[in-house]
Amino acid sequence: MSGGHDEKTAPLVQFEPRSKGERTRERILDLAYDSVIRKGFAATSIEELVEAAGLTKSGFFYHFKDKNELAHAIVERYADQNQHFIGDMAARARELHDDPLHSFLIFLKLYAEAMEDLAANHPGCMVATVTFQDMSWDQETRRMTARSVQGWRGVFMAWLQEIADVYPPKGKAELGDLADAILAFTYGGMTLSKALGDTRIIARQALMFRETVRLHFQG
Repeated sequence: MSGGHDEKTAPLVQFEPRSKGERTRERILDLAYDSVIRKGFAATSIEELVEAAGLTKSGFFYHFKDKNELAHAIVERYADQNQHFIGDMAARARELHDDPLHSFLIFLKLYAEAMEDLAANHPGCMVATVTFQDMSWDQETRRMTARSVQGWRGVFMAWLQEIADVYPPKGKAELGDLADAILAFTYGGMTLSKALGDTRIIARQALMFRETVRLHFQG
């Protein structure tokens, strides 16, 4: 979920590169991400990135041997920033309450608040971009994206199982389906919010899901 240096497309997590070379590499990734999200990977050329970054082609190839390596770096950074974004919220929720259900409900409230701000400033969804433009990306980029999604599915599944061990479910929904619902309203909500011009869609869905979880385990 990273973006360019433009205030409206700033990354979720800003890392401070340690050297000029690292700052240049991050600048290329910012520009590439913004272009890929807005017009697609196939339509994003190395030439335009070189020009926008104020580099020579040899400068670009110093950091990335080809366009596929650039794609891998975009997805890797996206996954890393998501890990910090969601992981920090999950850690905060667990600090606020020891009970797995109540900490999960706190997490969903924090998530709703964060996603309301994010949807207003975010250019689009990287997962959807790779998934629906699958012919533009190499197999490894698609695998990396799938692993990222599966990783978060596993995190949510484990948390829901922890809840179920303490609170036997009242409803019939499978834990895997509940975990998938978080991903569905996040990735789908990003698209819907853009289509309808409504930045609160993901936040409302998160709060609705929060109530669903509460009823599923507490009745």
